[in-house]
Amino acid sequence: MDFFVPSASGPQQAEAVFTSIAKHIQAPTQQQRVYKLEWRHEGKVCQCEIGKPLPAIFRNDETVLAIYDCGEVYKICTPNRGAIKFDPILASKSAVQHVEFFSH
Repeated sequence: MDFFVPSASGPQQAEAVFTSIAKHIQAPTQQQRVYKLEWRHEGKVCQCEIGKPLPAIFRNDETVLAIYDCGEVYKICTPNRGAIKFDPILASKSAVQHVEFFSH
């Protein structure tokens, strides 16, 4: 899967949005970009994917815009959780069961 950010008009805008969100949440430079993440949250297996709604457990059907590897945690961003306001959703690396990266 080639890198994209939902609603971005093309690769340059996707890059700009990704960089802007990263700065907002203080994410480090990403060696690889996460496309899909599966982890355990409150005893349930959750899966999020760029361009898809958050898992139902979060009671928010916002679209996942970006996922950042931030050392001990992944930060999952939607328009209102990390991208524009509020904090991103955190997934502890110790709870992660599967990570899939963009190919480009």
